[in-house]
Amino acid sequence: MRASKVAHRPVGLALGAASGMIAGVAFKQAWKMIGHDDDAPDATDEDRTWQEVLLAAALQGAIFAVVKAAVDRAGATTVRRLSGTPAPTSPGKRLPPPSPEPVADRGC
Repeated sequence: MRASKVAHRPVGLALGAASGMIAGVAFKQAWKMIGHDDDAPDATDEDRTWQEVLLAAALQGAIFAVVKAAVDRAGATTVRRLSGTPAPTSPGKRLPPPSPEPVADRGC
């Protein structure tokens, strides 16, 4: 394992935890701003309507995705600036190689 990847791992974990907390605070503020109760509904809260539960879930997902992307991007930029090399990527984030073209059946 490369040294940059080993060094980047604890930083990535810390940034991930921080981004989760930031997103949680941002969601609570956004939920209050759109005029709903102080607490967002849980999916199993039967006192809330489907519309309210689904709106809360969509808003929460969007906020978490934006915060995660911003933190990941800032972390990668910082690693590149400090080390001069791109931040390591996990194998799951790489695109697979293109598959070969299928061979046409020639009906022998």
